[in-house]
Amino acid sequence: MAQEVSFSFDKDANFTAFETYAWVDMNDSGQRLDELTANQLKSAVEAELAMKGLQKTDRAQADLLIGYQVAFRKGRTITLYDTGWENGSGRGTDGVTTGQTSMIPVGSVVLDMYVRSLKLLVWRGSISKTIDVHAKPDQREKNIRKGIQKLLKNYPPK
Repeated sequence: MAQEVSFSFDKDANFTAFETYAWVDMNDSGQRLDELTANQLKSAVEAELAMKGLQKTDRAQADLLIGYQVAFRKGRTITLYDTGWENGSGRGTDGVTTGQTSMIPVGSVVLDMYVRSLKLLVWRGSISKTIDVHAKPDQREKNIRKGIQKLLKNYPPK
């Protein structure tokens, strides 16, 4: 399934004036990432921001403060099984189709950017289906990079 991206921004913000950023922890009640996955996420964001000319710095000097939140909502998948069989002549017996419903976690990321001096939210983006905690580490990192590239594709806004 495709990743869904959305973003919003302050139309009055001068995004060309932002040159530096620093990470902040978001005080939320959402789920926390393990340290390895959190580092993969931050690395992906940092790489995209660097390509856009933003430099990471300490919090006291930063133009923007950036934080993220993650959420794992449940998605449903249904697996169907046909219990019929074919007898070799192309004719099968009547079977029963049965199904199994299971819940799968779908990882979403919300990225917020605040003007440090004003403590004002100027950009928020979210992307779904980005973090799969059950994926192998290399696949998880690939999904995160791909998702963050999509999320920050239109940053800074025109």
